[in-house]
Amino acid sequence: MTTHAIQLNGEPHSLAPDTSAADLVAQLGLGGRRIAVEINEEIVPRSQLAETRLANGDKVEIVHAIGGG
Repeated sequence: MTTHAIQLNGEPHSLAPDTSAADLVAQLGLGGRRIAVEINEEIVPRSQLAETRLANGDKVEIVHAIGGG
């Protein structure tokens, strides 16, 4: 099976071709959490995660939003 290699938060990560950003978030168990997703230094709005496909070599950063004061 062919896989794509991406960088996820600075670490190598393999995923299936045609994986969306929403798929990756779900695979990581982060669905429903307050997160920000950045792909190749561009923030992807939550409303576009399902249609945003990840490609070989993409650099993905996923950051948890932490409340506080």
